[in-house]
Amino acid sequence: MARSHIYLISASFLVLLMLIVSIVFFEYNAYLLLSLAIIACTMLPFFSRFEFRELAGREVVLLAMLAAIAAVSRVPFAGLPSVQPTSFVIMMAGLVFGAESGFIVGAVAAVVSNIFLGQGPWTPWQMYAWGMLGMTAGLLRNAWWMRSMWGKCLFGFVWGYLFGWFMNMWIVVSNIENVTREFLFSIYVSSVYFDLAHGLSNVFFLLVFGASWIKILERFKRKYGLLDSVS
Repeated sequence: MARSHIYLISASFLVLLMLIVSIVFFEYNAYLLLSLAIIACTMLPFFSRFEFRELAGREVVLLAMLAAIAAVSRVPFAGLPSVQPTSFVIMMAGLVFGAESGFIVGAVAAVVSNIFLGQGPWTPWQMYAWGMLGMTAGLLRNAWWMRSMWGKCLFGFVWGYLFGWFMNMWIVVSNIENVTREFLFSIYVSSVYFDLAHGLSNVFFLLVFGASWIKILERFKRKYGLLDSVS
């Protein structure tokens, strides 16, 4: 059996185990804890698969640098709600170095940036959301519409909303006892402005810096043969 299949089966087993524990011991009341456990289990195959790949030291350093840049770039913009260059850097990592690299950069950037901005129960949700952003950028990078800058901008704009919608879920789960149709409606309507700001900022950074970043990262990749095996 392929190692990746073993990882997926293990993660599925852990998710099932979390559901059973929630039923038996918490009677479905520990929704936030359960959701965090499920997110952790679903991220485990990505980290495990990447951990066991044969990577040169300079490749690990490159991903660490991209994650650090993504994390630090979030701090100066903390005063501007949802304007986050972090998403742009994560997209660049996925577009140039592939889905796995994009996921790792996104997940690590969330943890590192929250060292400065504050850790909390939202951190695993951010790790997963930004990881999925990097992964989907890598998976779709060869699509015909993603080869143009306008396609990349459309991708970045849509992900501004997807990121916000996913992050709204942790608020819903943490207040599951009070969830009503009106509550859900108010949560998602109130986030429209912030999601729009996130999407438009992604478009701005892509239009201004996208071409130069891709050119520089592609040059590093070709010159030093970086991450060819994980693209």
